[in-house]
Amino acid sequence: MSKLQAVCPHDCPDTCSMLVTVRDGRATKIEGDPNHRFTSGFLCTKVSKYLERVYHSERVLYPQRRVGAKGEGKFVRVSWDEALDEIAYRLKRVADEYGPQAVLPYSYAGTIGLLNYASMDRRFFHRYGASLLERTICSSAGATGYKYTIGATIGYDPEAIKYARLIAIFGSNIITSNVHLWPFILRARRNGAKVICIDPYRNRTAEASDEHIFIRPGTDAALALGLMHVIVSEGLHDEDYIQRYTVGFEQLKARLQEYPPERVSAITDIPVEKIVELARSLATMQPVAIRINYGLQRHYGGGMAVRTLACIPALTGAWRYPGGGILLSTSGTFPINTQALERPDLIPPGTRTINMSRLGEALTNRFPNGKHLDPPIKCLFVYNSNPAAVAPDSSVVIEGLRREDLFTVVHEQFQTDTADYADILLPATTQLEHFDLHKSYGHLYLMLNEPVIAPLGEALPNTELFRRLAAKMGFEEDCFKDSDEELARQALSTDHPALATITLERLKAEKYVRLNLPDPYLPFAEGGFLTPSGKCEFYSEAMLKAGLDPLPTFTPPAESAISDPQKAAKYPITLLSPPAHSFLNSTFVNIRRLKEAEREPTVELSQEDAEKRCIRSGMLVRVYNARGEVLLRAVVSSRIRPGTAVAASIWWRKYARDGKNVNATTPQLLTDMGGGATFYDNLVEIEPIESE
Repeated sequence: MSKLQAVCPHDCPDTCSMLVTVRDGRATKIEGDPNHRFTSGFLCTKVSKYLERVYHSERVLYPQRRVGAKGEGKFVRVSWDEALDEIAYRLKRVADEYGPQAVLPYSYAGTIGLLNYASMDRRFFHRYGASLLERTICSSAGATGYKYTIGATIGYDPEAIKYARLIAIFGSNIITSNVHLWPFILRARRNGAKVICIDPYRNRTAEASDEHIFIRPGTDAALALGLMHVIVSEGLHDEDYIQRYTVGFEQLKARLQEYPPERVSAITDIPVEKIVELARSLATMQPVAIRINYGLQRHYGGGMAVRTLACIPALTGAWRYPGGGILLSTSGTFPINTQALERPDLIPPGTRTINMSRLGEALTNRFPNGKHLDPPIKCLFVYNSNPAAVAPDSSVVIEGLRREDLFTVVHEQFQTDTADYADILLPATTQLEHFDLHKSYGHLYLMLNEPVIAPLGEALPNTELFRRLAAKMGFEEDCFKDSDEELARQALSTDHPALATITLERLKAEKYVRLNLPDPYLPFAEGGFLTPSGKCEFYSEAMLKAGLDPLPTFTPPAESAISDPQKAAKYPITLLSPPAHSFLNSTFVNIRRLKEAEREPTVELSQEDAEKRCIRSGMLVRVYNARGEVLLRAVVSSRIRPGTAVAASIWWRKYARDGKNVNATTPQLLTDMGGGATFYDNLVEIEPIESE
């Protein structure tokens, strides 16, 4: 028996260090590493069940070829050689008949390991000449807005939040989606800090906070402008920090005059006195830590919302203090050599890019502007994702996946909703079965994952799949022969001081190493922002050149009473679909204990909205708009503000009574910047099912 270290691969800020007990070649126990400062010896409710995923009876363990109709999910086993020969033949045929851009790779963060997320796969599709995929479905809007202001996705040191006196949480259900930050918040609270959660929904984090402020969905930018208005008008801003380390204060000051608390109260539905109180606290209770997450940027004005909130710490000087500032992601702190990993130099000039958040339009070749793809998509290659369940406007996505002239390859651990539409289904390894290198977007440790068990069946990691496929395609470049260890060395090949002394050999010995940064890390205590000016940009010339408002502003959701009163009258409820506590996007949905914990797909709505519609808890209801509909079980509660409903996601369609999930209603509209998905820009109506 031995106890070996591994790394959680899932799309979560925490990137935990795990200890795996292995007996006779089988993993028998998994637990959090007590010596890793951020993991702190525990795992979340999902990953604590990870062995049930590894050894699940329904794991895909061998290559298979479809024998039934698309969507029927019927396959027969074939050899790896047969599967790869067929894929290579079809890829060559598509290139000959339509050109290589008729092939679309589709992947996201099924694993966030640097090698299996983006290395050999990118090299392969770049060399082949496939259409490029703009990977926007989660974070691109917020990241773009944040970078316009700060310069990179860098924030305060997450561990330093324990020094904060005020912690303000916007659009983040930390206890569900960032649980390892919570103990550091509790340490701050024991030292006297106050925790305030600003959210349209009283989620687990809001209930555990000292105060919860209900906000109308999609209005965080308006609130931020109102807060800054109070701070500046009352002279609570840090004049010295502003003069030294920011640009555009006078222009910002003029813009703030447009957002007095009275106007902001009408927009956000937050009382004027609460806006004033929060503003004073943000300015005077230093260190102040603002934690934002990706929920608040999943509407049309999401990029601007993050950009606007990101101005507050420079206005108040919060960056001066340990634990002070704002945090969206730590990913920009890691100077990984992604160019070496992905080899963008292999991309043929003029290759088109397709936004993954508009997959339905791409597969059906129907776009609202009347344009068409030329060539159309003839081959879809899916890995690290489950688009049939997670992509917006899923009825259109399914229509595209059903096309008989679309050759679809899916590399997966399970027969997901997407896998049911595959022509070739390939077995993928789990994290315990392959090698990978990990950065984090929630802490500052670089981590190495080495396999602790042999691959089950004939499963292969992404890296090996694309090595083998490159050989079948006759790609002779040396980069397709690089081993996983060679890929890891290339990722670390940089002279950036944050990676000084961090080598693959050291990671093999220590398993995880904190970046070569001060402890605690104060990234902008003395300026040094990574913007073009080197300062926090209240006014952004780059935004002006991009055709955007160069100053913080409020951009309302596209589906709202402000933007579209006619649609809001017909569909008066904003439907939010945040992650379910027991799922991670569509991952873990098929793990029995986790599925049972969530029970069934539900929609939570306010008592006021329920009474208007004669809906009681437990009723089956129809949630619908012009895009589609889904049947959900109603939960009537006081945790949700009127005019808003919550359908925790993302259920596999095959587990739903009507074969649909909440994405039957979500739009393919893109955000104001970054081309992001607008899952929460979603107006619906809800009605009871009469037979109930």
